[in-house]
Formats: sequence, structure tokens, C-alpha cells
Amino acid sequence: MRCPKCGCVDDKVIDSRAVKEGSGVRRRRECLKCGYRYTTFEGIIPEGLKVVKRNTEREDFDRDKLRRGIANACYKRSVTTDDIDRMVDEISASILLDFDKEVSSAEIGRRVMDELREVDQVAYVRFASVYRKFEDVEEFIDEIRTLK
Repeated sequence: MRCPKCGCVDDKVIDSRAVKEGSGVRRRRECLKCGYRYTTFEGIIPEGLKVVKRNTEREDFDRDKLRRGIANACYKRSVTTDDIDRMVDEISASILLDFDKEVSSAEIGRRVMDELREVDQVAYVRFASVYRKFEDVEEFIDEIRTLK
């Protein structure tokens, strides 16, 4: 693993835990160069699960991309890394359970918004604004009104 802070490839595993239902392993790591601690996830990637994007392009389902999207929405919010990991685990597991070959990006986005709505409403609105491509402030206001 490459340290996200300094880029060094030397690290040590501090803690390993099985994630929900044994679908993977979550590892806490510490960079041996700068001491930064970070979490990695090791799991099974099913062959052939494709995401159908809005423009009909297909790409491989990517847990890391899902995690980055959720983490970006939760940036500077009181959402913990464990909360983000749990959301990624639950969304990934439900998608892999419900879809064999293809899943639409719209379905993934809907599931992310459902999780974020329960965890942090500001993160939910952030994600929704990008996902739904809000054009003006009125769309933000309308979305916030639906939360009440």
C-alpha cells in the first residue's frame, strides 16, 4: 500500500478485522516513514459487474470510487472513517446481492443518498447536488425542504 500522505510504500498493519458477514477484511495501517495511519479494505470483486453510466458507457464496479464519492460528500463533517467504511460495505453488499451483471449508476447514487440521508443531512445535500446536477440555489432549497 502507498501512504496517502507521503507516498511511501513501507507500512505495517496495526489491526485487521473481518467486515460484515466475512465479505472482506478492514486493515488499519501505519506508514513507517511519516507515521500516518489509514484504513484499507480487502474484499472480493466479482467478475463482470458493470456500472451503466448515464451516457450508456459501461465500467467496472469500483468500491474505491464509491468510497471517494461518499468521503467527498462527508468532507469536514462529523462522519467518521468507520461510518464511511460501513456505508461502503452496506451499499456494495446490497448491490452485489441484487445485481449479477449490470447496475445503473442511478441505482448506486440512489442507495448512496439513502445512506447519507440517515448519517448526515449536509453530506446528503452535497452528494445530491453533484449527483443530480443542481443548476441553481432553488434546487438546493427544494432538496433541503424534502429533508424536513
